[in-house]
Amino acid sequence: MSAMTEDLRPDEEARAERLVRIGRPPRNRGEAIRKLVWILPWLVFLSGPVQDLAADHHTTSATTAGWVGLVTFTATYLALVFRTMGRPYAGWVVAALVAVLWVLAVTLSFSLGSPWLGLYVYVSVTCGITLPLRAAYWTIPLTTAAMMLAGWFVDDLDDAWGLFLIVLLVGYSMTGVRQLVRTTVELRKARATVAQLAANEERLRLARDLHDLLGHSLSLITLKSELAGRMLPGQPDKAAQQVADIEQVSRQALVDVREAVTGYRRPRLAAELAGAQVALTAAGVTAELPDETALDLTGVPEESQSALAWALREAITNVVRHSGARRCTVELLARQTLGGPVLELTVEDNGCGGSGKGPGNGLTGLTERLEKAGGTLDAGGTKQGFRLVVRVPAATPADVGSGA
Repeated sequence: MSAMTEDLRPDEEARAERLVRIGRPPRNRGEAIRKLVWILPWLVFLSGPVQDLAADHHTTSATTAGWVGLVTFTATYLALVFRTMGRPYAGWVVAALVAVLWVLAVTLSFSLGSPWLGLYVYVSVTCGITLPLRAAYWTIPLTTAAMMLAGWFVDDLDDAWGLFLIVLLVGYSMTGVRQLVRTTVELRKARATVAQLAANEERLRLARDLHDLLGHSLSLITLKSELAGRMLPGQPDKAAQQVADIEQVSRQALVDVREAVTGYRRPRLAAELAGAQVALTAAGVTAELPDETALDLTGVPEESQSALAWALREAITNVVRHSGARRCTVELLARQTLGGPVLELTVEDNGCGGSGKGPGNGLTGLTERLEKAGGTLDAGGTKQGFRLVVRVPAATPADVGSGA
């Protein structure tokens, strides 16, 4: 499960996003233009047929048939490619259109000569993109063989051999792109599902905790309220005692609820690291962060973990909003000092460090929070940018005193 939800590095995430967008319909004019820019260079292989027809090497009827065949071939190819990026045709329509491309490529190359061998590149690409994988695996080499046969037939094997690897490999590369896009989409769906399951589990845990916290207290309050109601007419002293008990139980329930809510609100370091990765990537900052799945915080007090999480959140906020940095490095180290073991969090960037008018409210509040947890804060400019260093106790005073 953890392997499935492991986050990609920022550069991998960006490449995955671009790859997935290639296989989806354009959302706006900009994406449509980018898709055209990606597709149109492939039309370079049509320059041979166009030059052949423009040179007037054939009879009028052959030239006319050649133009009709070339326009039909190009329109069919583009229709298949663009529909595959959006809502694909039905399977039988795809098979029929691929067959049309195949027939046109064979007919035109055998009839009009070697300049038309480039059409097989498009047939191979279409097979790799549109056909089921099993069909693509045998139609791509079949297309290559047909191209070689056409080259032999028109007595121009040199051009055929020049296109041999292109026709063969471009088709198989398209099947690889399809598989990669499909895998990336499925991985994202799986990660979304896991996130939803985690949220559902958290809601169930909250419901169980609230039931455990309030179920007994509310039942006791209800019971004592009923007793006080029955005692009020004839036994006011005992009724008053029941009311006092109700007050005590309700106050304790309120304390329990507040403690529980504080625990839910307390930030977690692993979650803050994941959030920092997202925030820095969105801001265009190259991030180097420790792996949150490898953090071992066993024995670290909750106050220290919470203080580190707050410190990381404040530091990343400053980097994103004020520093203008292009790179940010986060390190988390365990150190042994004379006062006991500490966790040291370092956040360093290559930005300007803010306005330079002294510590802001965020750092002032963070310093106060760290002091309550027994930690310290060092922040200031460096030659390369700005550095913030936070140290918090990695063990409780009792554990340090006992040598644990």
